Amino acid sequence: MKKNKLYILIGLLFISICVFLLTFFNVEPDYFWHIKAGEYMFKNGPITHDVFSWIVNGKYWMCHEWLFEIILYSLKLVFGNIHTVVYCFISLISLLLIIFVHNKEKLLKNIPYTLMYMTLFVVLSLGYIQARPHMMSFSFIALTICLLCDLYDNEDSKKVYFLPLIAVLWSNVHGGSSNLSYIFCIMFLFSGLFSFKMKRIEFKKLNKKQIYKYLIVMVLCMIGICINIHGFKMFIYPYENMLDTTMLNNISEWQSTSLNSIFNYSYYIFLLIVIISIFFSNRKVRFIDLLLFVFTAFLGVKSIRFWLYCPIVMSFVIFDYFDDRKLDKGTFPIITILIIGLVGTFIFNFNKVKNIDYQIFIDNKVVNKIKKENPKRLFNMYDYGGELVYHDIKVFIDGRADLYSKYNYKDYLDISMGEGDYIKLIDKYDFDYFLVDKEYPIYDYLKDNDQYDSIYKNKKMVLYKKIVN
Repeated sequence: MKKNKLYILIGLLFISICVFLLTFFNVEPDYFWHIKAGEYMFKNGPITHDVFSWIVNGKYWMCHEWLFEIILYSLKLVFGNIHTVVYCFISLISLLLIIFVHNKEKLLKNIPYTLMYMTLFVVLSLGYIQARPHMMSFSFIALTICLLCDLYDNEDSKKVYFLPLIAVLWSNVHGGSSNLSYIFCIMFLFSGLFSFKMKRIEFKKLNKKQIYKYLIVMVLCMIGICINIHGFKMFIYPYENMLDTTMLNNISEWQSTSLNSIFNYSYYIFLLIVIISIFFSNRKVRFIDLLLFVFTAFLGVKSIRFWLYCPIVMSFVIFDYFDDRKLDKGTFPIITILIIGLVGTFIFNFNKVKNIDYQIFIDNKVVNKIKKENPKRLFNMYDYGGELVYHDIKVFIDGRADLYSKYNYKDYLDISMGEGDYIKLIDKYDFDYFLVDKEYPIYDYLKDNDQYDSIYKNKKMVLYKKIVN
């Protein structure tokens, strides 16, 4: 009876974590072109060529998140202003439900460690509560590892055959990360080809039935990824992205997890705790667990956008390394207090969650001014692009860096930073208007140039019009 109550309490804790994390929801620039793309495709069907920019209009666009965008817009039609919060809640509850169901028994083995691990999980999640497709990818990752682990522990498992279907859905919702479906298959397959021990690390050889299943599922996942509006291009898209150094070096979420930022230390603390948890355990270290950890940890170090991959994946293996611990007397009241605190925080911030401001940089005044002027070749800052697209204004660039990197992204960087032959580039594109941030060198150039007239300004930005003689 006590155990059942504890299950319920831990389940409530997971739910309370979901609602608590919603208080950290934030609207970021990419949301705007996502929702606009969703609206366009909801009315006109999937698109494969740009319709939002004047500079790359009609060019091929690898819209690898098209289904997510339609889903997001559909939620907006149903839930209105709070559609973004609804989306995040569904994504979070799905993720934590998968983790909870798989680890139901293991979570109770060592309650203090479970609470510590979930605390770190929450801390690392804070910056990812956004209406973007990665929220759905987190659940796909969790479900993938859950199914692969199930076959690893049970050779007769048939659940793994659902994985190719997940790969198909994944490639249409967030194709950029869908290759993980077969990459994880490869890792499980490779780890089970040998059987030997190396000090505390144990290599477990899979039997033929397991090997065949992993192999079949891996191939089917590869095929499944190609079942989308872009076909085989989706299969190679993530690898092409990873080779685009201009994009990787200039977009914040692609930056490596350097030690220059204090907040980045939280990720390294998590990695250290996992290492200590595994290697100071009384149990042998399974090679597959070590392989999953090294791979996902590396991704997180390589780019901050991959931080949550490691906590999600390790949640399916880390609890195996702890022996049963006696239930402390204060367990029930402590968890209850945590639940009350998390839910109370959500209630306290409910108005903030409910009344979301969908203006980050662009206010109605500048939108109306730009629409009145009706520019044909507007130069805009990268972060402004999404909101301009949202307001049906053709842009020079927006958050779809993978599209622009082939054409004008490098030129945008030179112009905005006043580097290289930026004056020649301005002449090349023959901009008729500029919407610029006062903190960028391009502002200083325009401010001191009598060819451009300032027709709107606020504390953050200035709209310039080219004077035609």
